[in-house]
Amino acid sequence: MAERNASLSPAQVAASRNGPFPPVPKRCIVTGGTGFVGMRLVEMLIERGAEQVIAFDVVPRDRVYGAWSHPRIEWVTGDISNPSDVDKCFCKGADCVWHLAAAVGPFHKPHVYRKVNYEGTINVIAACKAYKIPKLVFSSSPSTRFRGSLWRRPNIDGATEDGLPPLPLTSYMQRYAETKAMGEMAVSAVVNDGSGLLVVSVAPHQVYGPRDNQFLPNVLEAAGTGKLRPFGTGGNRVCFTHVDNYAHGLILAERQLYPGSTVLGKFYIVTDGQTHSSTTRVSYVLLWEAINQAVVGVGFQSLSEKWKLSFPFLYVIALMGEIVAWILGVTFKLNVFNVFVMTMHRWFKIDAAERDLKYTPIIPFEEGWRDTIDWFRICWRPAFDKEQEALSRAPFLQRWLGIHAKTQAKIDVHNLTTDTDAKKQQ
Repeated sequence: MAERNASLSPAQVAASRNGPFPPVPKRCIVTGGTGFVGMRLVEMLIERGAEQVIAFDVVPRDRVYGAWSHPRIEWVTGDISNPSDVDKCFCKGADCVWHLAAAVGPFHKPHVYRKVNYEGTINVIAACKAYKIPKLVFSSSPSTRFRGSLWRRPNIDGATEDGLPPLPLTSYMQRYAETKAMGEMAVSAVVNDGSGLLVVSVAPHQVYGPRDNQFLPNVLEAAGTGKLRPFGTGGNRVCFTHVDNYAHGLILAERQLYPGSTVLGKFYIVTDGQTHSSTTRVSYVLLWEAINQAVVGVGFQSLSEKWKLSFPFLYVIALMGEIVAWILGVTFKLNVFNVFVMTMHRWFKIDAAERDLKYTPIIPFEEGWRDTIDWFRICWRPAFDKEQEALSRAPFLQRWLGIHAKTQAKIDVHNLTTDTDAKKQQ
């Protein structure tokens, strides 16, 4: 019987038993290995028979909830933007590297995005070549194709990869997307450099699942403290990707890396696809209906009982907040980027991934969303309730405009590490 982390949810355990699955490489490296997606990918590789998985991350294993203690997992702490740290990890060799390490979201210091998302990717490519690692799967983001700015909100309403603008864009919605695009372009360029390194880029959209430390914790914290209201009309269409579906897609991508493969250097999006609805078989849900289901599911007041905040109102407030944030040197949860992504259509068709990567979701959205809500009710809600007394003593701006504590903790690690490296180089 395959070994599994005791921290997995019922839906994750059930999906892991629904094989057989394709074989995985014997020796694997996962950068960003203590992150939400990276940790599940590490586990899934072990479940499917990998002999050794090296999990590399700037955040130590002992600071992460549910990290699996397993003899075939080697947890390595290091900075992806530091070439010597990467070399110390990659010199052990591997059959494939999955590069997931990234500074995610709009809340990091500006210089951190380039250091981690671009320079870190350059270090990974160089190490793969230096230590004869034959395959690299790069974790990208659909936001690399969102052409936007502080003044322009895009809408992605059922696009395919070919229907999205090619890189580089003339403008990006945020620094994260720009530097992820830079990293992806560096990966794709490898195809023509004669090195023989086999590469592909795969992206999810709006990842969710048990142990999520980004999207749902921030949304539910805002709901639990009474600050969350539906943004805009509430009718924007969005697709989601369960963390297990994304890890599965990343593993399948490795199987398609061979000389002459049609996937080399390409970009693919994987989501929960047509499992978003068991009746209509559409590839999206209404974002605010899904959020309200989660809010009610963990025991908070329904958003349907609250008034909606119009987009023009939110946009003006967010623009003013951008100015205040720039003056104070902080980042507020209510910013232009978040107002845009919470009100725009954001869903994709996954025909290309189904065809070229042989991808199909292993956890249907409706099942995965229910299972995730159950996990947050059982595992997250009690900790949230205990944190409220501490939050009540926090400064006003932090209480009303700050981000979830665990999200901030990971951001602080990235900022401290890159700041320290910068001082060493001076």
